[in-house]
Amino acid sequence: MDPLKRLIELPGPSGDEWRVRDFIKKEISPHVDEVYKDKFGNLIAHCKGKGAKVMLVAHMDEIGLMVRNIEPTGISCSEIGGFEPVSLLGETVEVEAKGKFITGIITTKEMANDEPIKKAVKMSDLIIDTGFSKEELLKQGVEIGSYIHVHSRITTLRNGKLLVGKALDDRIGCYVLLEVAKRLKKRGSDIYYVFTVQEEIGLYGGETSVYGLEPDWAIAIDTTSTDDFSDQATRKIGHGPCLTIKDADMITNRCINDWFKAVAKKNNIPLQLDISDFGTTDALTISVSKGGIPCTVAGVAIRNIHTTVGIVSLHDIQYLIQLLEELLKQPAKKCIP
Repeated sequence: MDPLKRLIELPGPSGDEWRVRDFIKKEISPHVDEVYKDKFGNLIAHCKGKGAKVMLVAHMDEIGLMVRNIEPTGISCSEIGGFEPVSLLGETVEVEAKGKFITGIITTKEMANDEPIKKAVKMSDLIIDTGFSKEELLKQGVEIGSYIHVHSRITTLRNGKLLVGKALDDRIGCYVLLEVAKRLKKRGSDIYYVFTVQEEIGLYGGETSVYGLEPDWAIAIDTTSTDDFSDQATRKIGHGPCLTIKDADMITNRCINDWFKAVAKKNNIPLQLDISDFGTTDALTISVSKGGIPCTVAGVAIRNIHTTVGIVSLHDIQYLIQLLEELLKQPAKKCIP
């Protein structure tokens, strides 16, 4: 199966990324000099090269759900990361129970009874109906804290040019790093490919990983939401990768951004500049660690981000891979502020 589709299918909410990590380790090992897991759970792959030490980061975790309580009417859940509750109505989920999965459907009391839903749906309104009683669920091993995985369903739109699925944030970034490692195998810059954990709940993996590596500069490969449906859209699918200039919590490094712009122009790669007032990435905690690490964010725009039906352009992904390959195939320079 295509590695991108496999990455999207794998369950891996924050704190439970091991399946994704095992897959990435197997895929990247032939293309780097060493691969290891740090004490926090991040996967780090090193491809030795010349020039400045560069850190490329993508987070393995996705937003998800956890059992909050088991009630007579069904399972109530707590969100891991940020969901829009209404987007979960009618979704199929798999509840972990002693190494197996129990299938359930997300509903509400009103929806179950065919009554009108008269107010905005909150996370506390959601119920997971497995068809089992509370006693049966407990007997099978479901407990408070059990992970709940949203069922994966991958499809395409526009004659295969657009991919639809869950966890695009940030399995796309993980896939991009895998492809860059394959293309730059044992040549070019001195690169650490870092696949982090627990980004969605606090940017923790990026912060812990940087202490053991101390890179000269870094790039977070992540995703951003589209604004396709606005009058003055700047983040559109199918219009190339996005370079973040500013998000809600950081201003990215001008020196690295200028390199991106120059490489994109030289190679005729479309590049969208992203300024937003919401969200942030692992780049934030990396940039303020170890006395300050020059850092920027590159990625692709996604419609319906943080849902099970995110939409991304496969062309945007390939352009991003090409952009990073061109940027790093020669020994990297030091970043001068």
